[in-house]
Amino acid sequence: MGPSAEIQLIAVVVAVACALPGVFLVLQRMAMMSDAISHAILPGIVVAFFLTGDLGSPLLILGAAVTGLLTVALVELLRKTGLLGEDAAIGIVFPALFSVGVLLIARYAGDIHLDIDAVLLGELAFAPFNRFTIGGMDLGPNALVVMGVILALNVLLLTLFYKELKIVTFDAPLAAALGFAPGVVVYGLMGMVSVTAVGAFDAVGSILVVALMVAPPAAAWLWTERLSVMIGLSAAFGVASALGGYQVAHALDASIAGSMAGMAGVIFVVSFLAAPGQGLVPQFLRRRAQREAFGCTMLIIHLLHHEGLENAAEECSVRHLEDDLRWEHAFASVAVRTAVGEGLVQRDGDALALTRGGRAEAHRRLVVT
Repeated sequence: MGPSAEIQLIAVVVAVACALPGVFLVLQRMAMMSDAISHAILPGIVVAFFLTGDLGSPLLILGAAVTGLLTVALVELLRKTGLLGEDAAIGIVFPALFSVGVLLIARYAGDIHLDIDAVLLGELAFAPFNRFTIGGMDLGPNALVVMGVILALNVLLLTLFYKELKIVTFDAPLAAALGFAPGVVVYGLMGMVSVTAVGAFDAVGSILVVALMVAPPAAAWLWTERLSVMIGLSAAFGVASALGGYQVAHALDASIAGSMAGMAGVIFVVSFLAAPGQGLVPQFLRRRAQREAFGCTMLIIHLLHHEGLENAAEECSVRHLEDDLRWEHAFASVAVRTAVGEGLVQRDGDALALTRGGRAEAHRRLVVT
């Protein structure tokens, strides 16, 4: 397998690993917690490195997970005071913890390979050169092995605790009544987020971690209301972001991580516009169709009420709709055009008359209403 294929495979594994916990962050309206955790775990990584002296030590992941849970605990502590909202609490906690990590690196780790730019932006192009070997046997890029293990762990935890996560996400009071301990479930989820974030740091950086945890699940939420389908779509959108972003980066000779984050944004924008359920374009089309149907219904009922009256010729005219009923010209035109198109109304110049089918439909609508 060549470096290009390995880079794309690493990106795909990272994208799916980030998308799984990201679904529940988005559904619980805690998306920015991923940003907070992905930055705030830096001091945990640094302290664990000071203790081990090895950037490849699994204790770095443990240190990150502990710091991630500390972040959640501090945010909750500030929020429960009632003096700050969750967004303000996040805005206070994660810059403070991240700055501690930056200061520790600048003061004590300035001469080692623990670079701030790499933590933030990552560099997937170099990932294949850091190999994972056992007994002289090359098992592939280190990032691929680490993220493969984290992905498997996320899938396992999601499978084992799917019911608990689902109930806590959609009805926390019910979960508490059933004895599921929502707080424990949330802290477990944040532990998954922390471990996933630190595992992806070396390869893709924290910026792409945030993008892949938030954008694909947010896009999937616009397409479906079923949790299982949303999880699948999130993973698929994450894979599309990774592969599409790589191709864009290759074509433009640009940052791979930046291109992948940009592609995730493109997928969200397309979903925001075109998703059948909640997309702006389908919503606009539905509202327009409802407006046309309403205008058509009001028109045929109006014509039915004035059939056979002395002033029927005046009442049953387009001019009357605009002048006396105060319908806007555009609305009246659409209503008439829709009714004529459906065979409910006949138009002769300015005069309007119900067809037999239109008369029957008007009676039916009156009965229904």
